[in-house]
Amino acid sequence: MAHTHDKRKLDTIPVGSLGVIALEGCKELGAMVDDYLIGWREDRENEHKNSLAFSGYMRDTYLLDYSLPRFGSGEGKGMINESVRGMDLYLLVDICNYSVTYNMFGEENHMSPDDHYQNLKRIIAAVGGKARRITVIMPFLYESRQHKRAARESLDCAIALQELVKMGVDNIITFDAHDPRVMNSIPLNGFETVQASYQFIKGLLNGVKDLDISPEHMMVVSPDEGGMSRAIYMANVLGLDMGMFYKRRDYSQIIDGRNPIVAHEFLGTDVSGKDILVLDDMIASGESVLEVARELKKRKARRIFILATFGLFSKGLSPFSEAVEEGTICKVLTTNLVYQSPELLASSWYISCDMSKYLAYIIDTLNHDSSISDLLSPNQRIQSMVTRYKNGEV
Repeated sequence: MAHTHDKRKLDTIPVGSLGVIALEGCKELGAMVDDYLIGWREDRENEHKNSLAFSGYMRDTYLLDYSLPRFGSGEGKGMINESVRGMDLYLLVDICNYSVTYNMFGEENHMSPDDHYQNLKRIIAAVGGKARRITVIMPFLYESRQHKRAARESLDCAIALQELVKMGVDNIITFDAHDPRVMNSIPLNGFETVQASYQFIKGLLNGVKDLDISPEHMMVVSPDEGGMSRAIYMANVLGLDMGMFYKRRDYSQIIDGRNPIVAHEFLGTDVSGKDILVLDDMIASGESVLEVARELKKRKARRIFILATFGLFSKGLSPFSEAVEEGTICKVLTTNLVYQSPELLASSWYISCDMSKYLAYIIDTLNHDSSISDLLSPNQRIQSMVTRYKNGEV
């Protein structure tokens, strides 16, 4: 699976023997990451391979065996079934995987984000402080939408981050955090929020063959003011214009706990005849991105591509299928960092962007205590990909 030329040049001693724990609901992604790591480490010729510092460097698998049994009451515990002493551990968790179930009083119960987060803590507790270092890779940051206090309310994301740090977690790696400023809650620990820009562009260019990447024919749009920085980055690396919608709300009334949206107002240049990339951090129900797509269609936009890091589709896929049928949107791209239902993967309008190789790069590099800054800013890789696409090589 992994190719020799893919591997990074890493010439430092590993922090410790590498161990990956892919929690319930993240096993598929974990297995793909493991494949890359095995392939690269087999190929990496290193004269120190047999020295003490590299013991356990090459293994048949880096995935550790664990179990999370449940009692009949639904209570559980975490067990790690092999030694983790002195290891550099990476814990992968997908808190959005609602397809995982357990039995409680004879009933089948679907796991909520709270359940996944509790399981993560159980596994950290099972490590018992014996690991050299613990890094949590939580692509969708738990409670990240509850990141600031507006009324008398809980700050769940900050509490969770502080709790993990108190339990001995050294670094937290997440993707496209709803508000990266939550890192202020753990200022003395590592917190990286990673973007999937390169994988989106790769997925789009591989999946759509007739794009004209020029300011005359394409534009990047942010569906709200919160996602501006994401859209500005994408517009800059692709050399395109950008626009933005803002939600005009009626502050005189509150419906379902929020001020209702009266209209989506657009700021930006003319979109008529252009392909539009709508960038967001997540698709929850999908109502807001579809509303934005309809507004763009009213303004005579050509094809609309929706790119979101996390596709939760909490109200099902039919609103998207209908939007495709009526010609409102063309394709939807999300990553495999959260659970993807079989129906989603089978949808003709859907393009999945695989993040397993990128995660493997991050884990491999961090295990060697090398810098990941080049992985975090993919400018060069995006430019060369776009150039190859324009030359008809992709």
